[in-house]
Amino acid sequence: MSAIAGLLREDLRGFAGYRSARSEQVDVMQVDGPQADSTIWLNANESPWANAIDGDGSLRRYPEPQPGQLRSALADMYGCSPQQLLIGRGSDEAIDLLVRAFCAPARDAVLVTPPVFGMYAVCARLQGARLLEVPLLDDGRDFEVDFDAVTNVASEQGAKLVFLCSPGNPAGAALPVAAVLALARSLAGRAMVVVDEAYIEFADTPSLVQCIGRQPNLAVLRTLSKAHALAAARVGCVIADAEVIAALRRCQAPYPVPVPCLQQALRALTAEVRERTENGVRTVRSERERLRAALVSVPAVRRVYPSQANFLLVRFDDAGAAFQGLLAYGIMVRDMRALPGLGDALRISIGSIEQNRLVLAALQDTAVAA
Repeated sequence: MSAIAGLLREDLRGFAGYRSARSEQVDVMQVDGPQADSTIWLNANESPWANAIDGDGSLRRYPEPQPGQLRSALADMYGCSPQQLLIGRGSDEAIDLLVRAFCAPARDAVLVTPPVFGMYAVCARLQGARLLEVPLLDDGRDFEVDFDAVTNVASEQGAKLVFLCSPGNPAGAALPVAAVLALARSLAGRAMVVVDEAYIEFADTPSLVQCIGRQPNLAVLRTLSKAHALAAARVGCVIADAEVIAALRRCQAPYPVPVPCLQQALRALTAEVRERTENGVRTVRSERERLRAALVSVPAVRRVYPSQANFLLVRFDDAGAAFQGLLAYGIMVRDMRALPGLGDALRISIGSIEQNRLVLAALQDTAVAA
């Protein structure tokens, strides 16, 4: 048994998962023989007629479980092989699949580093996995991961999955590659280290995808929701050792990528559109630094955290007043006050130049009124 197989839930090591009619159809089309050229498919209980709204009739057919063209395009963009990549409904689905595949309810644990993206804890709770927390360090260190503590807690309390976020959400700090790899090495054979890179396009640090080949207990989450502006299409992926991907695919529902979403994603990954996306990322990075510098001078602002993402975490003298002041201008930001240690904080996404100008105007007016 491989080290990766040994990390999977025992009851899923021989699990075949659901095999859809579309999966069998793909296999048949890949072999020689007269059936490979058949155009009459009566194996999936699909309608023989197109819906009146469906111009080319393609929507009456179930989509590919893992569309080959999109899988190849994403693998090429991220620098991995298609066998190392599983497409899902945003990266949220990948988080859920990882927890279900690796964590036995009431026994195995998921480790998170709050304050951090809440879906890791939500998926752990839904699976009945134990939740371990190692808070980020904020004593003048801008919410850094305590890697020594993560290693110790994961080792001593039986974590099967360690979720890290780089750049972090909501703090925005990117993780040092060397430290993440050292953590993965120390937990080899005992836990998977999962790095959520939803915001990596906005960061100066490189992706960890290139490290997966030499560290098979490392997995990376990527998404088209942020830099590629396709949040409504719900296209994300997990990149990991091919054995991990095969196991996750057995746990996945049959048709995760609707055809309209597939078509939009493929259009977004053409060279011309990707160039425009990269220009947009550069603008966001520039605006992020301009907005941060301006926020520091707002009287009501206590602290603005440095960010490698497309948002800023800001502490206020009165975060409630700042939130209401922004609402009065028709601006909605993310209220972080319910999270431990963030009772005075708001998270502000980087908008357009005009939107950022309005944010500053609203906060200045609120400060003057106070």
